[in-house]
Amino acid sequence: MTHADSERWTRLVTLHGRVEQRLAEVLHRDCSLGLSEFRTLCHLAVSAEGELRMQEVAYLVGLDQSSVSRLAGRLERAGLAERCHCEGDRRGVYLGITEAGRERQARALPVYEATLTGALDEAASSTDPELAALTKHLRAPT
Repeated sequence: MTHADSERWTRLVTLHGRVEQRLAEVLHRDCSLGLSEFRTLCHLAVSAEGELRMQEVAYLVGLDQSSVSRLAGRLERAGLAERCHCEGDRRGVYLGITEAGRERQARALPVYEATLTGALDEAASSTDPELAALTKHLRAPT
């Protein structure tokens, strides 16, 4: 890794941290959801059957198995998701979204998107020219 790579990575981590913090604060305040809970509901909502294997949830949300188990427990207690076993393999545990989970995710999505846009707008107009340039680069059409 070069010094330039290290500096770019530090800026990316800074941008990520700022945006994630803002998203977490707003989702908690306005939607009573944690960021990982919201992202899990989003993945479940777009999955073919409204459910995913717990291992898939861990991979998609970026959590380890024990963290996903705690996350699933919180979603179950809130009535937003439910765990079920695979009929063909009792060891296979799935997490499925409930109707209440779909409704909460649908209400939270515009809040998430508006907050993300606002946080990126703020970063793009940052007094730190490299952070602003990084944000503009991330938003550039591919």
